[in-house]
Amino acid sequence: MTLAQLRAFVAAMELGTLTAAANELDVSQASVSELVSRLEAELGVVLFVRGARKLVPTAAAEQLLPYAHRSLGAAEDAAAAMRSLVSLETGVATFGVLRNANFYGLSGLVHRFHAAHPGVRIRMVGLNSHFVARAVESGELEAGLVVLPIASERLEIEPLVVDEVRFATSGPAPGGGAATIQDLIDAGVVLYDAHSGWSDPTRRQLLDRAHAAGLRIDPTIEVEQVESALSLVAQGVGATLVSASIVRSGGLPDGVTSYPFAEPFEETIALVTRQGASVSRATRIIAELAKRSIRAAHP
Repeated sequence: MTLAQLRAFVAAMELGTLTAAANELDVSQASVSELVSRLEAELGVVLFVRGARKLVPTAAAEQLLPYAHRSLGAAEDAAAAMRSLVSLETGVATFGVLRNANFYGLSGLVHRFHAAHPGVRIRMVGLNSHFVARAVESGELEAGLVVLPIASERLEIEPLVVDEVRFATSGPAPGGGAATIQDLIDAGVVLYDAHSGWSDPTRRQLLDRAHAAGLRIDPTIEVEQVESALSLVAQGVGATLVSASIVRSGGLPDGVTSYPFAEPFEETIALVTRQGASVSRATRIIAELAKRSIRAAHP
């Protein structure tokens, strides 16, 4: 049973004559007749009684029709899905970005893509890197930007840029102008990404550094947004971590100053995709735009 046979059968069934079916399919009447005859032979049934004017469908034809519609519909859906992989006229691009995407030069990403490809729907998800990685692993997202380290054997990881992590405080400068983990603890630790907790890659680095120094990290306050953490720091509540991207973009409130760590503290921003998975052309284009934006913002 072929799709061509099913198309000929459905056209004949709905239009009532082989001539009308042939016109609909833009083939000869003999081709439609042969396709229907082959289908009848393969199924071992009679589908039509050939009348003087019209085809009279049999009970077998009535039963076959909904299955034929489903098969042809599934084939059309599959073809459309494959077209969306290579076309920028339709489809959906699904992409994950860092929660604080605007600080990383990504604020105009969606607008630039939509202006160039208005027919493509965009699903841009801003999450903590831990959750972006999990969503790409599961296939919920085609690709995403994350901060490393990410523990996964199912992701392709393309490092893009390295950003500095700094000590942010409204208090006095640390000794020598460079901070230690002890300075952070002494000031009172304010951390963001409360929902992700210690699954957050930058937090995990902080925890590893504290353990290596024999120190314990007990945050005084945990909030979800980096802006909230910096606002608390500006009010003298404690100190926090901040990426150099936020500092460069002017994201520090008045009265808050950032300092490097005595032992350089860095985070790597990377593009992740699922190993062996096909990525639509639309998502590939968004990924390239994101990579260029990230690199431009991190000279």
